[in-house]
Amino acid sequence: MSRSPVRLGLRANLAQFSLLVAVNALVGGMVGQEQTVLPLLAEQEFRLTGYTFLLTYVLVFGLSKAATNYFAGTWSDRFGRKPVLIAGWLIAIPVPAMLILAPHWGWIVAANVLLGINQGLTWSTTVIMKVDLVGPRQRGLAMGLNEAAGYGAVAITSVLAGYLAEQYGLRPAPFLLGAAYIVLALALSTLLVRETREFASLEAAQFADGTGEAAPELTDRQVFTRTTLTDPALSSASQSGLVNNLNFGLSWGLFPLLFSGAGLPVNRVGLLVALYPAVWGAGQLVTGALSDRWGRKHLITAGMLTQAVALALIAVGNDFSAWAVATVLLGAGTAMVYPTLLAAIGDVAHPSWRARSVGVYRLWRDSGYAAGALLGGVVADLVDLRAAVWAAAALSLASGITVAVRMYETHPTRSTPPMP
Repeated sequence: MSRSPVRLGLRANLAQFSLLVAVNALVGGMVGQEQTVLPLLAEQEFRLTGYTFLLTYVLVFGLSKAATNYFAGTWSDRFGRKPVLIAGWLIAIPVPAMLILAPHWGWIVAANVLLGINQGLTWSTTVIMKVDLVGPRQRGLAMGLNEAAGYGAVAITSVLAGYLAEQYGLRPAPFLLGAAYIVLALALSTLLVRETREFASLEAAQFADGTGEAAPELTDRQVFTRTTLTDPALSSASQSGLVNNLNFGLSWGLFPLLFSGAGLPVNRVGLLVALYPAVWGAGQLVTGALSDRWGRKHLITAGMLTQAVALALIAVGNDFSAWAVATVLLGAGTAMVYPTLLAAIGDVAHPSWRARSVGVYRLWRDSGYAAGALLGGVVADLVDLRAAVWAAAALSLASGITVAVRMYETHPTRSTPPMP
């Protein structure tokens, strides 16, 4: 049976795009099973007292995910997108059992190393595949749908895990969700997902036709340097992504402790923890498409400044209502930033090296998990939990100002990037 000709665009590839959205929701769900439960498990079952030690699981998750993101981009170009996606799900298989059976905290840390590798391979690959499919015109919308699915699933699974923990205990019930996600994702990725490298090749050919010449081939080192330092838009996106995920990493480890320390029950802690990624996820359905119409730079700037305000409100809050408002605002600020950063990378990076640039960007962005764990743990141990939140607010403010000063507009119909 012959396959239909390769065409770029969301509508032309809706079935495959929708399948990848579903797979990415399962990727997000793997994180959601941990968010509410692990900080409470650390305190109640493993009797951990130091915040820095407690946050080791976020630290190793961030480091392993960040490093794997880089290789995911390179391997996707070398071996294809689909094999990398399947490998990511195979690596996740032991994770739920390790979380359920862990006799000491070292098992939890080891499980999160594997979870970080899983997230780096699967989430990076679904991003790259969606960018391959849609082409340049609806890149922001595509990234909004992708990230909405992933972080919407984080929120939903956080609530479900909190409910299961309240009803049946911290183990094993919440982590059975992850086991089910792995089985379903492996089936979808193996049987139904198709390779998308040929779509990137088509876009590269169209790019050359439109400009009269093909872009020069860049080495891995050149892509890394351009994305990290020398291109004002790519490097601004990388630092902003790092600070954004620093906030998420800090929230993952410390927010449940801050909220429970104020006397809130587990189910209300779970709800507060879920509000942030829920608004983040749903908001991206709007902000991703808006960035296609309004451009990228101003949404990113506004989003980082909104996060700074939200974190300040969390630092001064004392009850459920105040924290609910603040976490909703934090989610809204993150929604402005998250799909827009990925769309900006896609705008600037040529199709021939875009997967590698996405990998470098996600290397820096997901290093934020580790940075958030270190910053949150050290400041909380030296001062207190609220001081750690204030520190994140200050970094978010600085990041927003940096984007406003240094980044150029990347949307192809809004302005023309400067020559490298």
